[in-house]
Formats: sequence, structure tokens, C-alpha cells
Amino acid sequence: MAKILLIETSTAVLSVALSENGVVTASRECHEPRLQASLTAPLVKEVLDSKGFKVSDCDAICVGKGPGSYTGLRVGVSTAKGLAFGANLPLIAIGSLDTLAASEASGKAGAAFIIPMIDARRMEVYTAVFSPTGKQLTAVEAKIIGPESFAEYLDKGPVLFIGDGALKCKDVISHPNARFAEAWPLASNMAVLADKAYNEGNFENLAYFEPFYLKDFVATVSKKSILPGA
Repeated sequence: MAKILLIETSTAVLSVALSENGVVTASRECHEPRLQASLTAPLVKEVLDSKGFKVSDCDAICVGKGPGSYTGLRVGVSTAKGLAFGANLPLIAIGSLDTLAASEASGKAGAAFIIPMIDARRMEVYTAVFSPTGKQLTAVEAKIIGPESFAEYLDKGPVLFIGDGALKCKDVISHPNARFAEAWPLASNMAVLADKAYNEGNFENLAYFEPFYLKDFVATVSKKSILPGA
């Protein structure tokens, strides 16, 4: 029975979970934004302590690889790599859009397609198209949403747009087949995907693995810092 520690930090919601044979046995979530750096390690400890485990009692570490928040991904991946290296455990990485799609992949939503969306600011989202069973059908992309976005899928039947980027598109995509649900990629929703990856030996190279940022990080500079005499 594989015990896997799961860490997801790609959006504003930080989550940590523990799964045993693909079933979540402990989890913690923080919905306060920008706390990944200070709370990821404490939540990991809480989850492990709740089961009386140490990191070394796990069989693998799994982390959400993105796309998403640059800072959040950096914190999550650094934490996961450190834990895996310290306990000599394999590292598993799950795409954040895959995790979102997996949360609705039972088919109960009655959608012909599931389109997870992670907010990338303004009217841009990180997205891809998935089948009702969670199979990825298109490549992950950063997409600017307009009235005709995903029309070829909407014309075929109900489409569920899910994620923190979905609701901001509600007033833009007005097709009658469009459905919208706010959600976040959560560590608890990675359990089945992580267990499958573990059983298939689908592990990352600890030395070279990096988050899937998709876009280059662009730092913003406060105008106050460039004023004369500042």
C-alpha cells in the first residue's frame, strides 16, 4: 500500500494531503492567499502528525507542477524536492489542470467536455480541454478568452468550465451549453493520479525537475522606487 504525501501550491489555495493506496486519509487546506511560503511546511507537519507518520514513512512525495502562481509553484516544488531528497523518496509531479479535471472526472457533471481554467490575470487563463473521464485532449496553453473561445466544443454539448479562472469568463462566454464552477486544484484531488503514477514508476529527476510555469515570470517594479530621491 503506497503512502504518498501530496502538496498543491499552484493557486491561492494551499493544500496538503496524505493518501494510502489512492485514498485520502488526511488533509489540510488554507484559503488565505500568499501564505504558501510560511504555511506549506507547517501543514505538511500537521498532516503527517495526524497519522503519526514521519516523512520517511511515506513511499513518495507528490507535488502540483503547474501552471499557476510563479511564487506558489516555486515554494511547493522546493518543499517537495527537499522532502524527497532528505528522505530518499521518489518525486511525482501532477499538472494542476489535471488535478482540476480529476475533481469532476466521474462523469456526474453531465458534461461533454471539462475545461479547467487557472487565472493568469486579466482575461487570460491557463487551460486545456479534457474529456468527461479526465483524459487530456489538447495541449496546455495560456489563452486570452473572448466570446468565441471554445465554440467548437460548446457546439457539441455541455461544457464545464472549472477553476479560479472560470468565473471571470462567465460574462464573456455566453453559449447556452456553458457551465461554470469555481474550484481550485487541491492536494486531495491528486490522490488517484499520484497513485497511478507511483504504480507505473512515473517519477521525476530530483536534480533537474522544475515547475511548469508555462510563461516567463515578469516582475513588477513599484513606481515609488524609481522616483527621484526615492
